[in-house]
Amino acid sequence: MNRFHSLDIFRGTTVALMILVNNPGSWSFVYPPLEHAKWHGCTPTDLVFPFFLFAVGNAMAFVFKRREDGSNTIPASEFWRKVIKRFILIFLIGLILNWFPFVKWDSDGQLVIKPLENLRILGVLPRIALAYFFASIIIYFFKAKGAFVAGAILLLFYWWLCYAAGDPSDPFSMQGYFGTAIDKAILGESHMYHGEGIAFDPEGIMSTIPAIVQVIFGYLAGDYIITKGKNTEMLSNFLVTAILLIGTALIWDMRFPINKKIWTSSYVLYTTGLAMAVLGVLIHWIELKGLRSWWTRFFDVFGKNPLFIYVLSGVWIKIYFLMRIPDGVIDGKPTFINGYDWLFKHVFQPSLGNYGGSLAFAISHVFVFWLIGRILDRKKIYIRV
Repeated sequence: MNRFHSLDIFRGTTVALMILVNNPGSWSFVYPPLEHAKWHGCTPTDLVFPFFLFAVGNAMAFVFKRREDGSNTIPASEFWRKVIKRFILIFLIGLILNWFPFVKWDSDGQLVIKPLENLRILGVLPRIALAYFFASIIIYFFKAKGAFVAGAILLLFYWWLCYAAGDPSDPFSMQGYFGTAIDKAILGESHMYHGEGIAFDPEGIMSTIPAIVQVIFGYLAGDYIITKGKNTEMLSNFLVTAILLIGTALIWDMRFPINKKIWTSSYVLYTTGLAMAVLGVLIHWIELKGLRSWWTRFFDVFGKNPLFIYVLSGVWIKIYFLMRIPDGVIDGKPTFINGYDWLFKHVFQPSLGNYGGSLAFAISHVFVFWLIGRILDRKKIYIRV
């Protein structure tokens, strides 16, 4: 089977962007393209997570092809063993990362155990685990054509659910979205995300349904690339499909708004189309034109250990927040600052200003994790889940 380096670069670039957008020096000073859309709409930052799910599907296509036997079917025992193991590991890593570093500073300056009753259950890694798990099952039992039909049905079904179960006055608003009530009933408010000021989880249970389709579409794209091979006909059809998906999404947006936080069906089509367009450009330059340069080698490093580097970045940043650094005295009492804020305020902000320093902080961490990934790559250490 031919190796497509463009897929590695696509995956690696996505991981690098995830680190970049997740770690500004200050959330008060973020350039608009590096922020999520407030509600409806899509910024460049809103492309990162669906691109990663699309890349998960791409990788599945190669794994399924590589492990097929003469009957063109992976043995059921092997399939279930691998898929269940990977699902459990990724989901548990997500839970542990949500709880990490397991302790926090209380008001008296003492380290105490972070209570499990406030542990967020879902999030980025749990969504990846769930989407991978259900997409794998659909693809295994229905094959490529059946998976496409199943994906289309799921997107239409989710659209209907939003209309039928949501607030009739505004089913696509944060308050009118039907999935929040289900999350509260199953997860409990204390186990949900509160970053919006209320209990609302952007990686909730019901919005995982269209995210499953994102992985399915990634698989179908990868399967098509493998089947057709490296040629201009494949690339032309690939890019035409990307344009059709984007166009369909923009039309659907008039009735079912493109929205990351409730992961609308139009959002799936739009981001899948853009992912295919970006991947198509990479295939053109890297596979057909043979382009290899410093930037392909740079992003390839992230693609070699994508999940490990992403998890490590989360652990690294949380350790910053556990640090307690003296920061002067107020009313005779010492004050403290965490390592994250100290680094931004004392290193990046003074020399580069608010927005420039915040961006430089994020970029510096992209290079930190590139260096770690580069060391692992040189030592041929590839951490798989």
